[in-house]
This record gives sequence, structure tokens and C-alpha cells, in this order.
Amino acid sequence: MQSTRRSFLAAAAGVLPVGAASFRLIETRAISHRPEYYHGWPTVTRRASGELILVASGGREGHVCPFGWVEMMRSKDDGQTWSFPEILMDTAIDDRDAGVCETAKGSLLVTTFTSLAYQPMLDRQDSAAWPAARLARWRAADRRIPRETQKAMLGTWMLRSTDGGVNWSAPFRVPVNSPHGPIAVKGGRLLYPGKRLWDKETHVGVAESRDDGATWRWLAGIPTRPGDSFEQYHELHGVEAANGKLVVHIRNHNPANERETLQTESADGGKTWSVPRAIGVWGLPSHLLRLRDGRLLMSYSHRRAPRGNQVRVSSDHGATWSEPLLLSTDGTGDLGYPSTVELADGTLLTIWYEKQNGPDGAILRQARWTLA
Repeated sequence: MQSTRRSFLAAAAGVLPVGAASFRLIETRAISHRPEYYHGWPTVTRRASGELILVASGGREGHVCPFGWVEMMRSKDDGQTWSFPEILMDTAIDDRDAGVCETAKGSLLVTTFTSLAYQPMLDRQDSAAWPAARLARWRAADRRIPRETQKAMLGTWMLRSTDGGVNWSAPFRVPVNSPHGPIAVKGGRLLYPGKRLWDKETHVGVAESRDDGATWRWLAGIPTRPGDSFEQYHELHGVEAANGKLVVHIRNHNPANERETLQTESADGGKTWSVPRAIGVWGLPSHLLRLRDGRLLMSYSHRRAPRGNQVRVSSDHGATWSEPLLLSTDGTGDLGYPSTVELADGTLLTIWYEKQNGPDGAILRQARWTLA
């Protein structure tokens, strides 16, 4: 679905019709306490208590590097202020995308995956190509443990807290990964739409937990469209609609609808899934949220003009989606992975990461806005 010139201009001004709805941008600002670091792939969730929990990959030098860790920030005032980051996980290799979810029992689940994608970059460098200090720093980080041990550390991981994030379990392996992590659904179940990484056979599908996130099992695979390769499906996220239907969005890199969002649905609690379909949205990856009024909201990054972050609304449980609301259009480079929460007063808070002109770091930014 393409925006008209009129709707684009209205969105740039902060107001855009969405059927009978419109949005108003209240504030956009940076929230990183240490902007000298590169921050990436954040997720925010709102607990039943009203506290906001934000997790991201921090401590980085760039989009790919050996230094990433998983960090957490808290806000007890709807994002007006954020606590200094607390490091939850820091392995000897790169710890990347961070997701977070609160269970029905109040436990917190944080997800990530480990990566060695930096090694080809490092192995082809020499002192003439990189500053000597940077090369020495990367090599020192890479030598913390033997490379065979590094390979054994590759995985898709979860941490669990039953006391509001004061204490955390050791990281444990889970069947899949996706940037924004699992979702809580009715009956106390947890579902984790995602992709198997580092396994002999990669696949996309859904894992399930029935014990508050302590253990997980593979539930069901998601089919591929005719002509697609499931290897080109990435970065899933899901939501339970008000009618009980499960909706999952997929980042697609197949030639058909490349870099568009695909949608698959389940009417039987996640046991079977429809063949993914294009929904006319260029941009990725999608974070899904059910609003208190029953509408669904998808948040995603848009890495071509107007470069920034967009959201769309569905009033029919995901059957159709509105024209885009342009939350930000001032992006200059690497950015995105927005996620959104609904606050007690009905306003919405969307958080993403963004590399801006100037410093090497990428910062965390947030927008507070309203949707009528």
C-alpha cells in the first residue's frame, strides 16, 4: 500500500489520517547514557506494574564487532528518565539483538544470540588498513578464548528473572531467535516465533513454553510460499489478536517482495500456520503490539526515503493494515528495529537505535506520540 503525496506531507507534519484515526507526535529525543558506544536492536516492554524495561546490545564499536553485550535500562516514569545500563550478559564473542517479554506470572525473559560475524572482517585486516590501536584491540578481544571454544559458544540464548530483574539465571539455550523475543498468549503460554540459528538445518517456526519460560520446545514450522526459500525468512515477531488469532510478521529477502514484511497466521494456537503473504509494507523488521482497544500496531524501520521509522494500524485483527504513520524521517544511516509500548494514559512510546552523522556510536532514540 503506497502513501499519497498528500498523506506523506501530512505525516511529515505529524498528523495523518488512518481511516478515522490520526496521530500526533509529542516528543522525540535520545536516551543513551553512553552515546560514545554503538547501541543496536533494542526492545522495550511495559510490565504489569507500569515499569518499562528496555534491553539492547551495547558496549559496541559498530554494527559488527567483537565487543557487544546485552544491557538493560529501567524507567518508572513512562520513559521520562532511564536508569544507567546494567550489563546482563557479556560473553567472549559478540552478543547481539536483545528482546524482552514479561510473562503472566511476572517473570522477565531476555533473549539474544551470539555471533562470530566479525571474524572475517578481522582476518582480512592488517596494520595498513586499520589504525594500529583498533587492530590490536580487536585481536586482543578475539584471543580471549580459543576459536574452537568460540564456535561452541554460538547459540540462541535466554535469561530469566523471577524477581523483577534483580537476579537473573545463567543464559540457557532456546530453539529459535528473533530480535524482539517471545510473546505471552492466553492460558499462560509463551510463544517464540523465530529462526533456528547455527543448527545443521536452519528453519523458521514457533517454539513454546508452558512453564513460565523455564523450558522450551519446538512447536511448529512455518511454511514457505511457492518459489521462496525459508533461508531468506528472518526476524519474526508475533502477537495474539483480540479474536484469538495469532499473527506473525517475517522479514523477507526472497526475490518476490524483497525487503517487505510477510504475514502468517494461526487459528489453532500455533500448531499450524498459513502460507506467508505480502501485506504491501516495504520495511523491516516488524514489532507487533495489541492495543487496549483491540487494534494491532506494527512498528518497523524504513531504510530508504523517507528514511526513519514507521507504524501501521489494523482494526480487523491483521486482515488489512493502514497507510503508514511516519514517526521519524530524519535518519541518515544505520537505524531501526523499533518497538512500541502503550502507556497508562493511552499514549505510545516507540524506541529504536540510530547511527547519526558525527560520532562512531549509534544511539537509542524514543518517540512519544498519540494515536486516536
